[in-house]
Amino acid sequence: MSLFEVGDRMRIIGLTGGIASGKSTAARTLKELGAIIIDADEVARYAVEPRQPAWYDIVEFFGQDILNPDNTINREKLGFQVFSQPEYLKKLNQMTHPRIMEEIIRRLKAAAQEQADGFLILEVPLLYETNMERLCDLVWVVWVDSDTQIRRLMNRDGISRTDALRRIESQMPLDEKARRADLVINNNGSPEQMRQFIIDNYHLIAQSSGATISGHPASFKV
Repeated sequence: MSLFEVGDRMRIIGLTGGIASGKSTAARTLKELGAIIIDADEVARYAVEPRQPAWYDIVEFFGQDILNPDNTINREKLGFQVFSQPEYLKKLNQMTHPRIMEEIIRRLKAAAQEQADGFLILEVPLLYETNMERLCDLVWVVWVDSDTQIRRLMNRDGISRTDALRRIESQMPLDEKARRADLVINNNGSPEQMRQFIIDNYHLIAQSSGATISGHPASFKV
């Protein structure tokens, strides 16, 4: 059972994976199926908007060179700093994670009031790294093999293999996330294959939710 109680019937599925593994694609499919989506990346962008508390902390530490002309944070410039200096990434996380968590909890409570008997997908790249799996009834991990992940990240962001590896290695290994998961979504195949796998398992859990996922996540394996 999730540590955050949102009602007797709403169930929270944590959706995570590695960078460029396909989490966003999986979340879109789940949204089409009727699930409520809380995207931690979107919450994180909100948390560092100009004049938000975390924005002041980040600018003070990293300097105004990371700002765009409109005072928004240039994510590319900030990313190159934090992924090249592990201590900088740790500092950034200390500045942002408490505020991101506060906003996610607020949105969870709001969602529970609006749709108490639905499914809520908590899409969090660093779900395990930040111990947010404790909020979830189940955890689904989108998995790809290492070579595929590197290639997709290089193509997506237009970066070198060295930079891609640096970003991947800043997260928990994807294989370790898969070992901890209640459901592993293999995204090595076609988008259609992943989509159908998600649809099938979503319906399976929806049909059995009354009796099966009301317990601890470890009690339910697909």
